Amino acid sequence: MQLTINGKEHTVEDGAEKLLLWVLRDELGYTGTRFGCGAGICGSCTVHVDGVATRSCITPLAAVEGKQIRTIEGLSGENGLHPVQQAFIDQQVPQCGWCMSGQIMTAAAFLEANPTASEEEIVNAMGNNYCRCGCYVRIKAAVQEAGLEMASRQEVLV
Repeated sequence: MQLTINGKEHTVEDGAEKLLLWVLRDELGYTGTRFGCGAGICGSCTVHVDGVATRSCITPLAAVEGKQIRTIEGLSGENGLHPVQQAFIDQQVPQCGWCMSGQIMTAAAFLEANPTASEEEIVNAMGNNYCRCGCYVRIKAAVQEAGLEMASRQEVLV
């Protein structure tokens, strides 16, 4: 089976029923994607599939074959960190850090579709990602900061 991850082609053994999370971590070495609950509830395992935030712990390979998969390792670009990554640093969001890659991936997918989101929209978009350390206030602040940066970049391009 062929998978495209962070713009690179990978061949994995057949196993359409294999879960994306374990292939990413155990077979391909993309360990930034975390295992949390294993039931698609907490969000720690979030990656992008064709730009949509997707819980990799419940996603079989058959569902992603031929699609573009982006992990936290592929989020930054030639110009440095993604605005969400930078905002999480600026706002000093992480404590233990376990949920952070999933938080960042969820925020990035959301803001790429809606960089001018309201506070309520941000809270709703991030509401299904859990943080055991309780960093929700800083997470919201970081998402707001990143949204402002992403919106200003779009204005410059227009």
